[in-house]
Amino acid sequence: MEEEVVLKLIEKKYHIAFAESCTGGLCAARIINVSNASKVLNASFVTYSNEAKNKYLGVSFDTIEKYDVVSIEVAKEMAYGVALNTEASIGVGVTGVAGPTGGSDLIPLGTVCFGFYINGALFGEKIQFGNIGRNNVREAATDYVFKRLNELL
Repeated sequence: MEEEVVLKLIEKKYHIAFAESCTGGLCAARIINVSNASKVLNASFVTYSNEAKNKYLGVSFDTIEKYDVVSIEVAKEMAYGVALNTEASIGVGVTGVAGPTGGSDLIPLGTVCFGFYINGALFGEKIQFGNIGRNNVREAATDYVFKRLNELL
């Protein structure tokens, strides 16, 4: 999936940047696994703490407080912030609860929110992968990012 994304990005002359929390850099790593990744990726951020999301991506503390850090609103701000700060055409934000701790009744384990900024359009999605284990949630979320990017590109 990531090979298709890289080819589409090269074809369109787009650059991409990732702002990752629960995936911890897996999205950027998957792009870097592909030959010619340097043609489409300049920089990405792993922003695990709320402070890092604010400092490096411009995510508002008010947004975090109002909606929770695991929310579509925060994921969208992450996507916009990483695109803006890296001058990329596409920004992707990922924030979630991979487990095995941290879930709640409102945001159960396996909940991941995604933000996509593509040439000025900004939208978000929430997926519930279930309590399938920390690394399985991270991998499933990364797979989802590349599936959606292939569809959107």
